[in-house]
Amino acid sequence: MRPWSDVDRQIVRVAVPAFFALITEPLMLLADTAIVGRLGTPQLGGLAAASVVLGTAVGLCIFLAYGSTAIVARHHGAGDERTALDLAVSSLWLAAGLGVGLGALIAGTSGLLADSLSSSARVAGFAHEYLLISSLALPAMLLILAATGAMRGVLDLRTPLIATIAASILTVVLNLTFVYAFDWGIRGAAAGTVLAQWFAAVWLVTVVVRRSRRVRASTRPRLAEIVDSARQGVPLIVRTLTLRASLVLATLVAADLGDIPLAANQVAMSLVTFLAFGLDAIAIAGQTLTGRTLGAGDAAGTRALTSRMIGWGIATGVVAAIVLAISAPWLPQLFTADPAVRDALVPALLVVAAIQPLSAIVFVLDGVLIGAGDGAYLAKAGLLVLAAYAPLVLAVGWADAGFTWLWVAYGGFIAARLTTLWRRQRGTAWMVLGTTGSAH
Repeated sequence: MRPWSDVDRQIVRVAVPAFFALITEPLMLLADTAIVGRLGTPQLGGLAAASVVLGTAVGLCIFLAYGSTAIVARHHGAGDERTALDLAVSSLWLAAGLGVGLGALIAGTSGLLADSLSSSARVAGFAHEYLLISSLALPAMLLILAATGAMRGVLDLRTPLIATIAASILTVVLNLTFVYAFDWGIRGAAAGTVLAQWFAAVWLVTVVVRRSRRVRASTRPRLAEIVDSARQGVPLIVRTLTLRASLVLATLVAADLGDIPLAANQVAMSLVTFLAFGLDAIAIAGQTLTGRTLGAGDAAGTRALTSRMIGWGIATGVVAAIVLAISAPWLPQLFTADPAVRDALVPALLVVAAIQPLSAIVFVLDGVLIGAGDGAYLAKAGLLVLAAYAPLVLAVGWADAGFTWLWVAYGGFIAARLTTLWRRQRGTAWMVLGTTGSAH
């Protein structure tokens, strides 16, 4: 990498607090996985099935964070603070409405969803219990997304960091208490997570509302802005749907392979999510800084930031790969006492380690294009990537190739994403200047 520059300082000022805020969410998942994993392999399998459903629901609404970051950052970069916070509050109202609707939908279909994603009736029972209780956290989870995105847009990375760290600590304390002290089993893990999510949601929403009132932005629901936020989020929903579909396909294949591969897949997926969120810190810098520089009309600055962030992405990806490869032989022991699950995990984690440098570049470019408002292209690219990945992952199941090959197929998924994103960033169609620009 080139010598330290002002561009590096801008990236670090956003990426460092974003990193610690980002990793707390997967740390909660890892804590849940470790706590539930000690209950037994069927419980771990139930958590795996339930996590896919919850992750898909929240993942489809990630536009609440990404879209909010991009549009708020554009207006903040242009000096229009009041409009920025008007839009931030509208995203909170949209998050609340979507959260209530999705929570009710998941609660009502929890039995069917658990049965369809589980490898056995016993696993399905645990998945059903976890889903039914966790559905109560959906509104909180979406409010956290919207509030965090808004605060990133105005360069307040400290508040989400403190709130998410506090929520993570609370999750671990509550889950250990409910699961072991109260002997509630997997239901205790779900209940602890629900309470911690609402704790963080109330905190973050309160901060956004107070900031809005200081600049006299409206805190009442503004239907036109809410509808517009939803409309602008559609391309990002499609983009995220393709990503979640790939994870659902992998889970279905793992479930078809048996209880042990499904349990191992939960641990591997939790670790991959942790790494992805950690590497995503540079992507968050991409979203925030790209939105600000494009909003300020600085095309040259946007290009310089993009090039530098790619370099940072490669460096962090290599570090992640080395750490995971070194720790792969003993890491599974933290999550399961089942020797068969441990044995299945080690070679898969080595494959995941090899993929990390490519993954890091993918996350950076994804963040840059989201910050530029290039959702339409990301949606189209996601459909192409899913079309390339689906035959690979389904072939693993058809050939009964084994759990490790499931993650080799994931490497093909990352390679396909890199191809589409790299091609786009080399051009200029995504670099639309101003507060209302969006790429075509």
